[in-house]
Amino acid sequence: MTEQFASQHEEFDKKSHLNALLKSLPNLPGVYKMLGKSGEILYVGKAKSLKNRVTSYFAKTLEHPKTRALVQRIYDIEIIIVRGETEALLLEQNLIKAHKPPYNIILRDDKSYLYVFMSTDKFPRLGFGRGKGNHVEGRFFGPYPSATGAKEALLLMQKLFMIRNCTNSYFNSRKRPCLEYQIKRCKAPCVGMVSHDEYMDDVKSALMFLGGENGEVQRMLVAKMEQAAEDLNFEQAAFYRDRITMVSEMQARQAVFRLSGEADVFAISHKAGVTCIHVLTVRGGKVLGGKNYFPDEIAVGGESDAERLAAFILSFYFQVSDDLPEEVIVSEPLADSESMSELLGEQFAKKTQIKHRVQKHRAEWLSLAKLNANNALSAKMSDYYELKARFIALKSVLESVSERAIDRVECFDISHTMGEAAVGSCVVFDSGGARKRDYRQYAIHDITAGDDYAAMRQVLHRRYSKHELPDLLLIDGGKGQLNVAKEVLSELGKLDDTLLVSVAKGEGRKAGLEVLHFVEHEPIDLPMDSKALHLIMHIRDEAHRFAITNHRKKRDKARGSSVLEVIPGLGEKRRRDLLNHFGGIQQLLGASELEIASVKGIGKVLASTIYKALHA
Repeated sequence: MTEQFASQHEEFDKKSHLNALLKSLPNLPGVYKMLGKSGEILYVGKAKSLKNRVTSYFAKTLEHPKTRALVQRIYDIEIIIVRGETEALLLEQNLIKAHKPPYNIILRDDKSYLYVFMSTDKFPRLGFGRGKGNHVEGRFFGPYPSATGAKEALLLMQKLFMIRNCTNSYFNSRKRPCLEYQIKRCKAPCVGMVSHDEYMDDVKSALMFLGGENGEVQRMLVAKMEQAAEDLNFEQAAFYRDRITMVSEMQARQAVFRLSGEADVFAISHKAGVTCIHVLTVRGGKVLGGKNYFPDEIAVGGESDAERLAAFILSFYFQVSDDLPEEVIVSEPLADSESMSELLGEQFAKKTQIKHRVQKHRAEWLSLAKLNANNALSAKMSDYYELKARFIALKSVLESVSERAIDRVECFDISHTMGEAAVGSCVVFDSGGARKRDYRQYAIHDITAGDDYAAMRQVLHRRYSKHELPDLLLIDGGKGQLNVAKEVLSELGKLDDTLLVSVAKGEGRKAGLEVLHFVEHEPIDLPMDSKALHLIMHIRDEAHRFAITNHRKKRDKARGSSVLEVIPGLGEKRRRDLLNHFGGIQQLLGASELEIASVKGIGKVLASTIYKALHA
């Protein structure tokens, strides 16, 4: 009773404090920070009028579930008054970037874009990686919105110019040509199959091709073909002939895109609370690809598509892209386009224009982006309605247990093989689906092998001694696992910060017969056709999948290393030479006895022993 009174008193103090703050807010432009119980920043926003904007969060008519969940957690509000829009935009984005508040517009896939690059080694390698700043100026190309586009570009370069793409450690350890040489995708500079001068000519041609100088590359190939024919080297002449054909085919395929200009094209489509933004990337007049984003959002006062798009663009350039093109083309007219252009120009130290009305090929780019945004939203909506129905059903089921708003759900699972290589997983879901960016895995140490209770205790303590609790915390297991979670949260003083539920298998451990166990409520046995049960099973199964996938990787790596260590006659140096030669344990597992025997210092007898040990 005393705890209940203390909780009511705390809630009353919170409301009184917030009401006093709202009354004192100025009618001036600025940035506001929503703070949680421990002073952590939950959300950062900007406003032309701090008073009007912040007060709107506490309106009784607020419907957006994510916004309601945010308001429920607000204990304090801090404001910073600024002089103008550009200053507010910059301050807001800097605060978001520095603190990563959980309720800000967060891109679910916030990885930076990929670039194809040429290294500066003696024998340069072609590769692809993330981040513009990680590559030498003039030797990287992109950005590519997807790994598929980057891989296709890399494969084309290998076919055309036969430049290596292996890592330096693998390159330096080679004693004979690899498969890439056999299938004519590399000239094997690692074992001296090509001179340095000839290889660097290929590198120069590849750089020119990636830079858009296709015609010059074609002329160079024609000259080499004619020279080879004059020297009666017909095999070499045929090689250059095939490459000329490939370049010609590429030029014909890209003819529709042979236009000047570089731009990022943003098209937005919004329906029933779901937003899709398609980003089309154009560089050197070529469409390099597009990507769909479904941004999270905090909705207050009915934002327009233009406002949603403006917020996304800033988040995109501050969080994802490190490349600002000459033009940013948008499907909606942005009210703050000049301020945004100025802000982005300062951030990237280059000028850009934000355009809405475009013609000719730029209009075609925008039309293509709109088409993709609309199609992606239509596909997403079918999943969204089902997910929303499941969350509503779950809230309805749990109303008798807790009045807490259910937006964020975290679920834990432990995976091991007879106690070996134990791994704990945490998966995160909200009303928008899986938040894979927030998934975490935990290696478990210093416990008795196979002790699932100790493993769960360790994982939960490590997680919630540093992180806030979700609205709903799911534990895969029965009453025993539930009691362990209860003890951990009680020790941390956070038991009242979440609704704790364990999901136990029913009779015969059959799917669909799960039982929900609670700390202070009778168990709930849901019918097999319950949408709430379907959601819980989906989240639980995802936690299991994530845990077992990472457990198997850890187990297989440990087994491979440990097997090598106990093979007689295979010392530390030979183990290192083996792994360096093949590039890792997985490649060694796929090698034949003959290939293992070819490694210096191994020999046929030891190779046979190694092969049998690895495949026992």
